[in-house]
Amino acid sequence: MVGVLGANGAGKTTLLKAISGLVPIRSGTIEFEGKVLNGVPPHEIALMGVTHVPEGRGIFPTLTVEENLNLGGYGRPKDEVTRAKEEVFSLFPVLRERRRQLAGTLSGGEQQMLALGRGLMRNPRVMLLDEPSLGLAPILVEGVFKTIKEINRERGVTILL
Repeated sequence: MVGVLGANGAGKTTLLKAISGLVPIRSGTIEFEGKVLNGVPPHEIALMGVTHVPEGRGIFPTLTVEENLNLGGYGRPKDEVTRAKEEVFSLFPVLRERRRQLAGTLSGGEQQMLALGRGLMRNPRVMLLDEPSLGLAPILVEGVFKTIKEINRERGVTILL
């Protein structure tokens, strides 16, 4: 797990977007598992095992919790999506209870759980988390970071935040 620190405007978000292919790289190179990512489309980077959970959660508010998770598993075989959803539900039991609820009606903490869960649907090797505690009540922040540590330790996912 690695944290990127800096003042507002220092480029933390831009760095994560560059790694995930969302903004062009002006100089230097970014490599993942020996492959240069410069110019690689974001969907190919995602298929390589890099998941980006953007600032502000980036959920689809007019879709249900389950539909948001299904989008995270898009392109994977149905049985793998089902298995991945069960893993997400075991990590975040409240999402199972709210699986048919519109994502936009969830609390901020639940939306963050959904964003993390959707990122896990691709079985990533690396998760890029942009401001994962932004806008959360202080009482929820500890729980979010505990879960992030668990994802790192128990699932072996590299976390860059």
